Amino acid sequence: MVETTPLGVDGEVPEAEAGPSFVTRLFGIPALGPFVALILVGAFFALKSDRFLTGGNLSLVLQQTIEVGTLAIGQTLVILTAGIDLSNGAVMSFGSIVMTKLAVDSGMSPIPAIALGLLACVAFGVLNGALVTGIRLPAFIVTLGTLNIAFALTHIYSGEATISGLPGEMTFLGDTFKIGGTAVTYGTVVMLALYVVAWFVLTQAPVGRHVYALGNNPEAVRLAGVHIRRLLVGVYATAGLIYGIAALLLVARTQVGDPASGQTDNLDSITAVVLGGTSLFGGRGSVIGTLIGALIVSCIRNGLTLLGVDSIYQVLITGILVIVAVAVDQLTRRGTR
Repeated sequence: MVETTPLGVDGEVPEAEAGPSFVTRLFGIPALGPFVALILVGAFFALKSDRFLTGGNLSLVLQQTIEVGTLAIGQTLVILTAGIDLSNGAVMSFGSIVMTKLAVDSGMSPIPAIALGLLACVAFGVLNGALVTGIRLPAFIVTLGTLNIAFALTHIYSGEATISGLPGEMTFLGDTFKIGGTAVTYGTVVMLALYVVAWFVLTQAPVGRHVYALGNNPEAVRLAGVHIRRLLVGVYATAGLIYGIAALLLVARTQVGDPASGQTDNLDSITAVVLGGTSLFGGRGSVIGTLIGALIVSCIRNGLTLLGVDSIYQVLITGILVIVAVAVDQLTRRGTR
C-alpha cells in the first residue's frame, strides 16, 4: 500500500507537518532578542544625542568594549558548561602586571614577557578546571577563591605601583588606523577576530558541540565516550588564554600596567553573557549574543554619559537589565519543560 500524506481542507500539507514556519525559525535564533535590544538602545540614544551615532563615538564604544568583550568570550565558554568564572577580571589584571613588570623592571624582551603573562593566565584556568573536576567543588566557590588569590598576587607582585614606559610591542594594539575617516584601534580588530574564531569552534567543530552538550546533559556526554574532565579543564584553560589576551589588550589601551585595573570586569563579563542570551544553567546560548550583550552595556554607559547622567545610575540600570535577562531565561526554561 502506498502511504499518502494527509491533506488539509485546501489540499495543502498541514502546517504541523510542513515543518516550522519562518516566524518560528526566526524566534529560534538565540541572538535575535539581544540584537533587537541593541537596536532599541541605539535608537533611543540617537534620538537623545546627536553625537551618539558619529563615527568617533561608535569607535569609542567599541574601544570601551574591548576588555570586557574579550573576557566575556571565555566567560561564555565556562557558562555554557553550566559553570561560572568569578576570577577572570583579577586573572586578567595579574597577567597584565606579569607581562609589564617583566618587560620594564626585569628587562626581559617584550615577546617572552607577553608569553609568560599569557601562561600565567592559562595556569589560573588550568587550576580552576582541575579543582572543579578533580575535587568536584562548585565553580562559583573555586573561582571565588582564585579571584582572591589572583587579586592578592597582583598587588604583591606589583608592589602597588603602576608600571609605565612600556615597549612598543605591548602598546601596538592600542594604535589606530582609519576607516572612512574614523580611527579604529587594532585591539578592536583582535577582539572581533576572537569572536569569529569562538563562533566557528562552537558551531562548526565537534568540541563545540561537546561543550553545549556538557551544559545540557553531562551523563549523555560521558556515555558518548567524551572525557568530561579533560573537556572541562580544556574549557577553563582556553578561557584563561583568552583572559591573557584581554590583559594584553588592556595594557595596549591604557599604555600602563595598573594593578587596580579590571578588578570589577568579572561582573561586567557575566552581565554581557547574560544580556546576550546565554543561559546561566548551561547548554544554551551564542557567543555572538555575548558580543551584542557587551555592546549593549557599552552603549548604555556611553549614551548615559553623553546625556550627563551620573555614573551610579549606569550601574543601577545595568543591574536591572541583568535581573530582567535572568528572569526571562528562567521563564523560558519553565515554558519549554
